[in-house]
Amino acid sequence: MIDGILDREEYIEQAYCFRAFRERLQDNVPSQEILAGLSEELLNTSNLPKAIDFLRGEILHTGRISPGMARLGHYFTAFQTFVMSRAEEERSRFDQKTALQALERLAEYLSGNPVPAGLFIYQFECIARNRLGYDRGMKAIADDPCYDEAWRDWIMKVRLRLGSTDFGQLIYYRSEQFVEEKRKRNAKYKPSYPILFGQKEGRIAKANRGKDPLYMFAALQRQLGHPAVPRVRAVDPGPIIHPALEQRLQRMETRLKILDAEVKGDFNISEYFVKPEAAIEPPPS
Repeated sequence: MIDGILDREEYIEQAYCFRAFRERLQDNVPSQEILAGLSEELLNTSNLPKAIDFLRGEILHTGRISPGMARLGHYFTAFQTFVMSRAEEERSRFDQKTALQALERLAEYLSGNPVPAGLFIYQFECIARNRLGYDRGMKAIADDPCYDEAWRDWIMKVRLRLGSTDFGQLIYYRSEQFVEEKRKRNAKYKPSYPILFGQKEGRIAKANRGKDPLYMFAALQRQLGHPAVPRVRAVDPGPIIHPALEQRLQRMETRLKILDAEVKGDFNISEYFVKPEAAIEPPPS
């Protein structure tokens, strides 16, 4: 279990808030109106309505939510703020709806029976799958109050080794599975560092060494019930050329063909006559 800073009811209300916010954005409701409505809907025994009122004032002044979340660091974690800030950056492929869905699933996980290993895997996959940036992202994860000093120290070490060491290997070396295999060869073996992952996480990580980490994330979701990370969906841009312009281009192309045929002396005007409709035969009696 995780000794977080918030009660379970706070995470339940957060999950509802992020989900409702996302759904109403899809209906093109302005953010200010969404926050005003949510302030009335949320359970007033939680602290979230007060946080929403503060965010509504912040968005009126800056047009963004993440600066207000950063100022409420005692309520929103650094990782939550980081995810929202990346969605609010200009020219970012990571849109606000995907960010809200990621935060919704994170809150749902924290409202259940979370463990630090599951929380870290989810947060890391959020960064990796949506390309949010490892440097700032790992710092935001390490600042999460759900982790103790051993976890924070390991996260910052992993941040420096990403790209040079297989990620599955990093998890495997800090798992109970690795310790168990060591003790089969040396019964007196004792690790000189804290063990952060369980035997199942270690077994899955070992099986996925040298592979795309996304395969390992998918296996952890199937086997251990880790939450699935939402990702940016490719949007169909629609027709490249406007239909009206395309029609005009087709007419111009036809005229050019006629002119070319006239120059070559191959023009046959009968090809452009309107053909009479075929006579409709009466049905047999």
